[in-house]
Amino acid sequence: MTNEKRLLLAITLSLLIVTGWSFVTSKMYPQQKQLVTATKPAAQQPAAAKAPIVQSWDESSLQNFYLPSQDIEFALPYATLKKAIFKDYQNSAFDLHTGFLLPDKELLFKVSQNGHKITFVHQDTNKRITKVFSSPKSKYNMELGITIENLGSAPISLEYPLVIGELKIQSGHFAERLKEIYFAEKEKVVHLSPFRNYSTSGEIKFAGFRDRYFCVVVQPEQSGYKGYIKKISNEHSEMGIVYPLKILPGQTQQLNFHIYLGPQELQLLKASEVEWGAVVYYGIFDAIARALMQGLRFINNIVGNWGLTLILLSVAIYFILFPLSIKQMRSMKRMQEIQPKVEELRAKYKKDASELNKKVLELYQREKVNPFSGCLPMILQIPIFFALYQGLIRSIELKGATFLWIKDLAEPDKLISLSQAIPFVGKDINILPVLMAILMFFQQKLTMTSSGASSTAAEQQKMMMYIMPVLFGVIFYNMPSGLVLYWFVNSILMLVFQLRMTQQSVSKQGIIDV
Repeated sequence: MTNEKRLLLAITLSLLIVTGWSFVTSKMYPQQKQLVTATKPAAQQPAAAKAPIVQSWDESSLQNFYLPSQDIEFALPYATLKKAIFKDYQNSAFDLHTGFLLPDKELLFKVSQNGHKITFVHQDTNKRITKVFSSPKSKYNMELGITIENLGSAPISLEYPLVIGELKIQSGHFAERLKEIYFAEKEKVVHLSPFRNYSTSGEIKFAGFRDRYFCVVVQPEQSGYKGYIKKISNEHSEMGIVYPLKILPGQTQQLNFHIYLGPQELQLLKASEVEWGAVVYYGIFDAIARALMQGLRFINNIVGNWGLTLILLSVAIYFILFPLSIKQMRSMKRMQEIQPKVEELRAKYKKDASELNKKVLELYQREKVNPFSGCLPMILQIPIFFALYQGLIRSIELKGATFLWIKDLAEPDKLISLSQAIPFVGKDINILPVLMAILMFFQQKLTMTSSGASSTAAEQQKMMMYIMPVLFGVIFYNMPSGLVLYWFVNSILMLVFQLRMTQQSVSKQGIIDV
């Protein structure tokens, strides 16, 4: 296999992985706790598995709770938090659907509101339940207090679930695949797919879930809580926490919770509670992604524009990897020089594959050529690319950030919007991936014309000249424009370097005169 084929294979596999990244990472999250399967006896399920779920609300029953940074919508009479609308982020909504529901059809609440405090009260012959939501200090922090008074003559003894929220998935929507549930179990936080039944084996410190940009974190003051995920259907899951209650007649039980309901900004989460920073998670390249995002924020604090920040990051990474790029070009040049000898061996041993491989390896050793060294910069780019991809698609700072004609760096650039959809394209024309594909075409053409390869290799390069730009263009077409901008700038730098290399020769010592 030629060096060009190996490079094409590496790039193709990498990009195919990117397109299915959300699915792949959901399988890679640590799964060290016992999973609750559909065949498990009902008696072993958490109490919330039997709880009814409220699927829809009458709009006339909604109660708004206005805070300085967000508007919160509660649904009556069940006193559940339906969604939050964030004023600082283009009025984006984060849906909990059934947030903080006590799932009992008999619990019907009445509401009263006083400033930044909203109170829900239920009372029957056996109990009085009071739920108080308050926003005492931080923009995105709330406190929830639940008071349960036993008014009857018999003890109240049960595992009382608190539903943190219900996750709904609309098939075909990219952002829906970024929804995730997390539990702080023992000394680590596990990140889980919403669509599986799950029960924590031990107690948790905090729990919650997130979508692309926003999250909810709930931390009980009392110890002894366990977490669960209940799959309702193929498109619905419920998650929450369970606590064992035993309240004697005339006694009262007070349950308190610290809540974060806001954007997935690491500094905001850590300012609320240091451990909550673990909510921001970028998959298997989490450490690299965090470093890149910190670098991006540092650069943006200086230049003040996210588009320019991404360009500068691309330039910085290019020059960090520049020594390896020189090594790559030197390796490719040496491979091109010995290509005629490789073709001679192929013609001579075309009927004996094992002998051909042996002779080719001997040739590489004799000429001191490593056919794989040219792929090293690309291999190092793969984790950087994946980490940046995960960081950018979840970065709320890029939401609404503009650059040139791009209205939102977190979305495709959408230069032109059509009234009618075009097959395989849609209603939006994204020009940046097209420009990137054209640039790659010239890169491949330049490589082909300067290689001096044999007719067979030339045919392979000609095939790559057309396939690779189309492949990249298709895969990048609906990616966030910030990510495409990063790769586009990287491609420009590589093309400039390649143009310069065609005008220079490799010295006898193999050192490129740059």
